[in-house]
Amino acid sequence: MKTPRIARLLIVASLLAGVSPAALARAPRPATRAHSTAPMQTYSDNEVVDQASKFFSTGAKNLSQVVGKVLKEKGRPVAIIRGEEAGGAIGIGLRYGHGELLFKGAPVREIYWQGPSIGFDFGANAVKTFILVYGLPNAAALYQRFPGVDGSLYFVGGFGVNYLQRGSITLAPVRFGIGWRQGIALNYLHFSPTKRIDPF
Repeated sequence: MKTPRIARLLIVASLLAGVSPAALARAPRPATRAHSTAPMQTYSDNEVVDQASKFFSTGAKNLSQVVGKVLKEKGRPVAIIRGEEAGGAIGIGLRYGHGELLFKGAPVREIYWQGPSIGFDFGANAVKTFILVYGLPNAAALYQRFPGVDGSLYFVGGFGVNYLQRGSITLAPVRFGIGWRQGIALNYLHFSPTKRIDPF
């Protein structure tokens, strides 16, 4: 019969490989291994404060208060956006910006954002923007609309921050510049990988 011959060949092969016949008999069939993803690296408090200070190059005391508030409430960010934006409003306003998206240990990505606002919001601005990003799994997840969170505005010494949120992703834009404005307005920012004219 062929069966004993096959069995003998398996035993010989297992001995040559250094595996006992009993272990070979118990060995499970190969299975597809689930894909594992390493935890995303975060920026420490010191790294955030250092990057923000270098980016704004002014108002260290007031900046540390604003950034410190965000870090205390939200913890360590998984990404940072550094950029500039400009806009204006007379009740209804627009905002356009562009900058760099930084994940720790990953290449820098160019990013754009735009969005409308409506409410008691008046003035014009041209500002530098430093955005702390939380809960973002990858760059592609940023390309959507993020509504403003009511009552989240915090302002001190020319620096201001408010929260934007979509699902589990939270953004905390820290702004400083000529004609800084926020007002009481309903607003959102729409992020995209390329420049857009349509703010909606």
